[in-house]
Amino acid sequence: MKKTLKVKGMHCKSCDILVEDSLSDLEGLQSSKSNHQEGYVDVEFDESKVNIEQIKKVIIDEGYEVE
Repeated sequence: MKKTLKVKGMHCKSCDILVEDSLSDLEGLQSSKSNHQEGYVDVEFDESKVNIEQIKKVIIDEGYEVE
């Protein structure tokens, strides 16, 4: 499944890297692409292994807001 999440609080390329690295630890996440300038994260994941709430929690735990 592919999903785009609106994320607030990302300000620079380091924020993109932090979010993408944190998400990469999730089993079932196939890809993630963060864009701090536009304020979103694109994720592709296997719904049988990880759900969207788990993905959101990882981003929130890094200090960002997810809409």
